[in-house]
Amino acid sequence: MIMQHRILIVEDEEIIRLGLQDNFELENYEVETACDGEEAIAKTDSFQPHLILLDVMLPKKSGFEVCRFIRKKHPECIIIMLTAKTEETSKVAGLDMGADDYVTKPFSILELLARVKAFLRRIDLQKAPAKQLSSVDAIDFADIHMDFKKFVATKGGVPLELSTREFQILKYFWQRRGEVILREDLLQDLWGYTPDNMPSTRTIDNHIVNLRRKLEDDQANPKIILSIRGAGYKFDA
Repeated sequence: MIMQHRILIVEDEEIIRLGLQDNFELENYEVETACDGEEAIAKTDSFQPHLILLDVMLPKKSGFEVCRFIRKKHPECIIIMLTAKTEETSKVAGLDMGADDYVTKPFSILELLARVKAFLRRIDLQKAPAKQLSSVDAIDFADIHMDFKKFVATKGGVPLELSTREFQILKYFWQRRGEVILREDLLQDLWGYTPDNMPSTRTIDNHIVNLRRKLEDDQANPKIILSIRGAGYKFDA
């Protein structure tokens, strides 16, 4: 039997919230909604969603506060942030707090549906890359130690605050160190997209910016995660 995925929509604008609810229920998802940050946290505990669509600007608790709380208590839950088109810093901050992806308003409902389906497909298929990644428990490079079982990382003995997604990216890079990794590789193997629904997104680049800020001694001259012009990235640790 195919699992009916549970989606929590957190949006204070009623028209948007109800419109999203209608569209996802038509796709046969089980949907709950919340209109403020406190309700979002309560619904996450009671409804146990597989995926949350989380607006940044919310009453009572911001989307950032909600994301941070949910990521610590429910690390397996997928979080897609909904941000205004001009809020570039919000996108980066959301990813830094553990969001898996973001979508800017106004957005195409078809693109949003495609992104949601891609993430949830990974839950159903348990793709080979995810199994392969689980074989590495801990790594050391430069002055950095990473424990993938405990989700603990340090740099020079000082704890690093990394999101679940950042741990996944670094594990992926480690197992392919020295190779050129395309953005499309990451979107397919970690995000679950397929070539026929590949999105136009800067999510990958923003994650790399965050990782360099945390790992590199000099972000302007990275030595660990290198950019390969016109292609993608290479892990050179």
